[in-house]
Amino acid sequence: MIHRLLCLLVLLVAHSLPAQEPASPRETFDVDGHPAVLYTAPKPAEGKPWVWYAPTLKGGVSLAGQKMYFDAFMKAGISLAGYDLGEVRGAPASSAKFTLFYDAMVKRGFSTKPILLGQSRGGMMTLAWAFRNPDKIKAWVGIYPVCNLASWPLKNSKPQTLADYALPEAELVTRLKEYNPIDNLAGLAANKVPMFAVHGDSDVVVPYNDNTKILKERYEAADGSFSVKIIPGEGHKVTPSFFECQELVDFVLRVK
Repeated sequence: MIHRLLCLLVLLVAHSLPAQEPASPRETFDVDGHPAVLYTAPKPAEGKPWVWYAPTLKGGVSLAGQKMYFDAFMKAGISLAGYDLGEVRGAPASSAKFTLFYDAMVKRGFSTKPILLGQSRGGMMTLAWAFRNPDKIKAWVGIYPVCNLASWPLKNSKPQTLADYALPEAELVTRLKEYNPIDNLAGLAANKVPMFAVHGDSDVVVPYNDNTKILKERYEAADGSFSVKIIPGEGHKVTPSFFECQELVDFVLRVK
């Protein structure tokens, strides 16, 4: 029990660290009673590409405070946006609410195929929406992402997970394959959605072997394209290994 509480504390602290706001204008707008945050690139590239980042909590897109990524995206004409639904875990109902945000972005003239970028539990949020909307994704990116519903969500975040799915634990476990992204990859592979993740091999909060490794193996088995950068000796931390990853930047700029 103490170990689970410590894991949860590490995860929450890692994504609650204050990020310095960038100089580029930040716009907020309401979608169905929840705040959306948008940083529009000064000179949007053709088709107005955008990175959809999760988790976006308390009305903030923490990735905007990661200078290397933010500057690279803005310079390439890629906008950055996020939508705050709180601590959701990829249930059909919360995924449907994410679709309202997607629709609002498209109405604003942005690409109908965003690049999804999920950090930690944001991996589950983005993957769950992606497998239900495989024709609306340009690419998927993960930073030590939660990919497997049976891993961190049910082991260290059970109350939030059960609340999001509105199911008792026994029923959710019984229906796991229906909801788990790693069991629903065929549509993404068929739509040739490329994937990239950076993950530490010493991550005890969101273990590589239980998440990115399984996702990569199953996606490639479905004939999907998946690249990964493994960081030796690093865990679930906000460090340059994960937030100044040139391979991640190169992947996003290549697929935009």
